[in-house]
Amino acid sequence: MVAHVLRLRLALLAGAFRRERLVRSVLGLLVTVAVTVAVCIAVLGLGSAPVATSRTLIVLSAAAAFLAFLLAPMLTGSADQLDPRRFAPFGVDEKRMPWILALASLVSIPSFALIAVHVCFVVVAISAGLAWPVAVLSGLVSVVSTALIARIGMAVSAIVLPERRSRELTVLMTIPIIVIAFPVAAYFSSVQWDGHVPSVVASATAVVGFTPLAAPQAFVFHLVAGERGAAWASGLIALASVVALLALWAYLAHRMMTTTERPYVTRERTSLGWLSVLPAGAFGAIAARSLVYWLRDRRYIVNILIVPIAGVLTVLPLMVAGVPPWIAALVPVPLMALFFGWLPHNDVAYDSTALWMHIASGVRGIPDRFGRLVPVLLVSIPVLAIAVSLTLAFIGDWQLLLPLIGVAAALLLTGLGISSIASVVAPYAVSRPGDSPFQQPQRSSSRGSFGAASTFIGALVFSIPTLWLFVLTVVDGDRHAPAAFWTGVITGVLVLIGGAAIGGAIFERRGARLMEFVETT
Repeated sequence: MVAHVLRLRLALLAGAFRRERLVRSVLGLLVTVAVTVAVCIAVLGLGSAPVATSRTLIVLSAAAAFLAFLLAPMLTGSADQLDPRRFAPFGVDEKRMPWILALASLVSIPSFALIAVHVCFVVVAISAGLAWPVAVLSGLVSVVSTALIARIGMAVSAIVLPERRSRELTVLMTIPIIVIAFPVAAYFSSVQWDGHVPSVVASATAVVGFTPLAAPQAFVFHLVAGERGAAWASGLIALASVVALLALWAYLAHRMMTTTERPYVTRERTSLGWLSVLPAGAFGAIAARSLVYWLRDRRYIVNILIVPIAGVLTVLPLMVAGVPPWIAALVPVPLMALFFGWLPHNDVAYDSTALWMHIASGVRGIPDRFGRLVPVLLVSIPVLAIAVSLTLAFIGDWQLLLPLIGVAAALLLTGLGISSIASVVAPYAVSRPGDSPFQQPQRSSSRGSFGAASTFIGALVFSIPTLWLFVLTVVDGDRHAPAAFWTGVITGVLVLIGGAAIGGAIFERRGARLMEFVETT
């Protein structure tokens, strides 16, 4: 009877799991169809637009799609149904298998969406006056190259990265993309077109058109514009890219089928989370532990959420006071950088009894200081990158990019460096684990105010040269922009390293007192 009930329960769970997967698959299919239809309508709408505008939008969009097909497998870590290692036990022909798999990869939902969009691209090319055989050939080359780069992305992901991607590794791989892609997207979206293609965008389009990212599309528009020499160059690059991608895919597929260093079916161990992602050693262990605390303890989470909210809210009173909007918009980024640098000024107190692991294991001070700063850097860098992009897009002056980055780097890094000292010199009692983050205990001394205030004041004092150069850039022009950038970065790095070294030395000398502090507060 018990066995029957257990089998029934397992059957019900399996059915629920299948239904959940079916619902997710249907929703994903509907979203893909909706996005594909919207993109096709947008591409067809370019048929009546000027040739320069169509060329810019299609070339840059094709380059973005090419990169997306390459990076998506690495980020998602999804299982590859056409992994060559799946077919190796069946005695298949190793020389023919790469070409069969490349052809089979065209039979998938993403490939159907890709083909539909390229059909619309061919229609636009024909309406622009290009002969239909040339337009079809260009679309075919583009589809093949994009499908091949997706296969290559899958192969690289299977060879280099773990088959079952951890969320932590996905986060680390996504952060650089956010930091780079978001500012670029914000810049291009804020450029004023005024009925013609801006010179900067046109230059970027021309450069991208001579790369494998979008050479087939550039070839079409060069022919439409009568640029025979540029058309030959783009066409040769497109064909050479297809040949090179085919050769690379054949090599990767052969390597996957003939090597056994990473078998496809393995016995998975329980994931260690951040400990399995970060480097082995004291620094990696402390950084991993700090990341677990920062991402799970609501005391840390509240501190992280308050920083961008406080930065944005400062704009409202400034505008009410009559400050011009473009000046008020420059305030949130430095303020958020300052607050992010200030956050770890009391991180030892938040550790509570966990500090004994550092002291009992004899961890040196510098790995402890740097390891604790990793969570703040992983959160603050993407947030500041997005904030800088939105700020410059709002005010419409991208000449302030370098000095604004310099100011943010100076305030953030100097704040982190001084926080590394303040957290071991003047810790103060905070709410205990599990308590409300807004519940503050009574304190018997004023050392807490000293540590918090010194971090703020010290970061501002060390950032004065960068802030001054930033003001000069706003007033006099961009000739001070490189100086503001390098001054901010160099100042921040020097103070960060110096603060971590000093704080590490104090941590080693005051370990017993710090342990006494966290045990009694």
